[in-house]
Formats: sequence, structure tokens, C-alpha cells
Amino acid sequence: MLTQAPSHQRGMALVFLAGVLWSTVGLGVRFIEDAQVWQILFFRSISLSIFLSLIIYLMRRENPLVLASRMGMNGVLGALSLIAAYAGGIYSIQATSVGNAMLLFASAPFMAAILGQLVLGEKVRKATWLAIVVAMIGIAIMVADKFGGQAIYGNLAAIGSAFGFAVFTITLRRGKTTDMMPVVFLSGLFGIVIMAGICLNGSLSFFVSLNDIGISLSMGIFQVGAGLVLYTLGSRTVPAAELTLLALAEVVLGPFWVWLFLGEILTLHTIVGGAVLLVAIAGNALSGQRRKPPIHVA
Repeated sequence: MLTQAPSHQRGMALVFLAGVLWSTVGLGVRFIEDAQVWQILFFRSISLSIFLSLIIYLMRRENPLVLASRMGMNGVLGALSLIAAYAGGIYSIQATSVGNAMLLFASAPFMAAILGQLVLGEKVRKATWLAIVVAMIGIAIMVADKFGGQAIYGNLAAIGSAFGFAVFTITLRRGKTTDMMPVVFLSGLFGIVIMAGICLNGSLSFFVSLNDIGISLSMGIFQVGAGLVLYTLGSRTVPAAELTLLALAEVVLGPFWVWLFLGEILTLHTIVGGAVLLVAIAGNALSGQRRKPPIHVA
């Protein structure tokens, strides 16, 4: 019996919504009082793990730990690369200018496109290559007034973050015929151990204010956790290059939420660059609608 596979458009919508959820992380961090980055990530990893374990159990009715143990090296690589993406991103923003970091983050779609071709044999459409270039131009405009001094380690961390997210995306695409949710759960478990080690090594206490703990736990569920669930589901039908391109919605929407809820002024660079970035994302999505949906035999 011939059945139509889940639509490419529905997958793109899920990934875009993931970017929308991730874009609110910056707003959440603004309400943190005293907790340091690694303390935030520690508590965020705890709630992420609990949230994903519940999602997996409700979907599969199996022990999440057992499912995670079956993911093999592809799963371990995906989990570790996701942690590297988050940790590298946070360190880079601390160690270099926001402009440098954001522009280097935007290299993720290029990396995913190249890795997708080399590892998965995924062909990248000309429209997608064009959209990636336009997206980078848009981000360059957004951060044109935010460039600061050169900090080599921060810049390298930003590149590492982009590469980590690209590798995570490739592992999702590589396992697209299976349920890859346990990989995200595994990243939460690894995150707890790694962040705890960093906190202990840096003499950072696990006792922070209830406000900071509450916000960090909420971020792990409603922002990062739910976003990763949507991104993982969308990865089943959307090529790697387009996945990372859609996720850039996080970049343009982040400043918007801060303006809407905290009244921070949006600069002309942010408005113009954000508009260019949205045009790139929308243009790629609209061009993809002309493609015939994949058909498989059930």
C-alpha cells in the first residue's frame, strides 16, 4: 500500500516552532538573579532529563534509560555534540563580543549542508544555499554595531558550538527512521554530570536562590526541552541544511521578546537584519513547497 510520508512542510513548521521556543531563553536568563551559567545549565539539564523521560515513556511505554542504551555510538555522539553546542555557545558569549559569536553561530547551516552531503548523501537545493548566504548577511547586519575586541578562544568556542549543533543535526538525520528522542534524553544526563563537574571544579555552589532554580528548571522544560522535542520530530522529514537554517529563527526572535516584555530598544541594525533573516527562512520554506512529497511503501 502506498502512503505519503509526513510532509516536508509540517516538519519545517515543527522546527521553526522549536526556534521560537529557543528564542525565549535569553529572556529567561534576564530574570536570573545570581546563578552563574554553569549552575543554570546544571539545573536545566535536570529538568530536561525528567521532562524527556516522561515524554519518552508516554510515547513508547518503555524505560528511557534502556532505550538510551540502545542508541549506540550515533546516539552518544549526538548527545555529546548537543552539550558541546550549548556549552560552546555560552562560553563564546562570555569570552568574545556578541557580534562575533552570533555571526560565527550562523555558520551552522553551512557546516550541516557539507556534513549532510558527505555523511548522508543529502543534496542541498540551490535555493537553500542562497537562503543560507542571505541569512548570514542578515545576521551580519543585526550584529554590525556589536562587534568588539578579538578574543580567539571565544571565537573558537562559537565555531565549535556551530559545529556541535551541525553534528547533532546529522546524527538526528542519520537515525531518522528510528525514534531519536532518547538521544536528547541522554544529552540531559550527560549534561548533569558534566555541569556538576564544572561547578565543583570552579567552586560553584549548588545552593542558589529558589528564583534562579525555578527559572532554570522551567527553561529545561518549556524552552530547551520542548524545543528539542519539536526539532527532533521535524528532523525526520527536513534535510540537515534546512533544519539548521530554520533554527536561526532563534536569532531574530530573541531581541524581539526582550523588547516586548522588558522594553529594551531594538536598533535599526537589528530590525533590518532580522527582516533579511526572516526573508531567507521564508523564501527557503516557500521554495520547498514546489517539491513533490516523498512516497514510501507501507
